[in-house]
Amino acid sequence: MREAFAHVGGLLATGLADVTSDLAALDSRGWWAVVVTYEGKVTCARFDDVRPAPHPDGPWAPPGEWESSLSQAAYEGGVERIRAAIAEGTVYQANLCRILSAPLGEGADIAGLGVRLAARHPAPYAMTLRLPGLEIASASPELYLSRDGEVVESGPIKGTARTAEELTPKDRAENVMIVDLVRNDLGRVAEVGSVTVPGLCVPEEAPGLVHFVSTVRARLARGMGWPELLAATFPPGSVTGAPKSSALTLLNELEPAPRGPYCGAIGWVDADSRRAALAVGIRTFWAEDGLLRFGAGAGITWGSDPHREWRETELKAARLLEVASGDDRTGQDLDQRGTARP
Repeated sequence: MREAFAHVGGLLATGLADVTSDLAALDSRGWWAVVVTYEGKVTCARFDDVRPAPHPDGPWAPPGEWESSLSQAAYEGGVERIRAAIAEGTVYQANLCRILSAPLGEGADIAGLGVRLAARHPAPYAMTLRLPGLEIASASPELYLSRDGEVVESGPIKGTARTAEELTPKDRAENVMIVDLVRNDLGRVAEVGSVTVPGLCVPEEAPGLVHFVSTVRARLARGMGWPELLAATFPPGSVTGAPKSSALTLLNELEPAPRGPYCGAIGWVDADSRRAALAVGIRTFWAEDGLLRFGAGAGITWGSDPHREWRETELKAARLLEVASGDDRTGQDLDQRGTARP
């Protein structure tokens, strides 16, 4: 069996000491790698040896043909369903996602994919994790929650385009809606009056893309720890919708495949220093049951065009799938690559 490890932020964690589903462990001691699936399954892994080190390498083989949990027709139909729900007043926005899956290449090691992502698609919250039964290579650009003592921050991303000039008023409106949702979520566990928005709709570049990114900051109220913080804010608002509870109900009806680590939380917690950074699990691969999986989605509002939203999912996935496939067909659409088949 390959050795368990986590690599994040230039740190390599080895020497797996403990694995638990109890979030309260994150308020105890030690350095933890953390994964919470979109459906709420928690994995906290404590490592004894954490040190600066380069990303470990490993063999990688291109996966087989990609298949999508939603065809283009089904996805665009889902967009229309969400628009109808908006017209009825059920939701204001919802993030519709699809899951791509392909057979793992023979002998492929998640470390091999992680090191390739680090080289070709660097991201501020990238993480590679290998545990028994859980293998993830993430190039997430989005902060779900950081923590420094009692101060917590979230950095919701909403609005995606090839260039800053292509970002639209719809993108800005969508971001503002999600910022309001994140403010409300953090307000449940924050000191009264401590929730602020230091940055609103700031354009930030990622490889091949530009996003609107906002920052929401708060100070935790006395007695609030990781279980309370996750209970108040999970799943992340940027990958669900508003109001969150109604959006979750609608998305559960429209999405045929579980999201798994995609749109969940992936990152680290140092309980000793009371510091942490958890990413939203986007731009993320995970290996499961002999398959490599990857998710892509788009935020749907009343102003959404179904075909344009489908194209946004294509845009978000294309560059990452190129890395996994080991080719350089930059910009080629997923349907041209045989990845849109349901």
